[in-house]
Amino acid sequence: MRHRIVAERLPDGTLKEWHMVRGDEEQVMCGRGLPEGTEELPDDAWGTDRARPFCHTCGALYLREVP
Repeated sequence: MRHRIVAERLPDGTLKEWHMVRGDEEQVMCGRGLPEGTEELPDDAWGTDRARPFCHTCGALYLREVP
């Protein structure tokens, strides 16, 4: 399954945290709505400095889905 990482931004544009999305789903793995028009990273950026801070719930679910 293909995953992707999307940014959640605060109203002032500051990065709040990164979230994981399964395939082409319309919400992030923790259940929040998918932010529109935000930057994305490939799932292999998970665990790197590029994708920090990361949503704890999305990260835990992602770890259970990938080998």
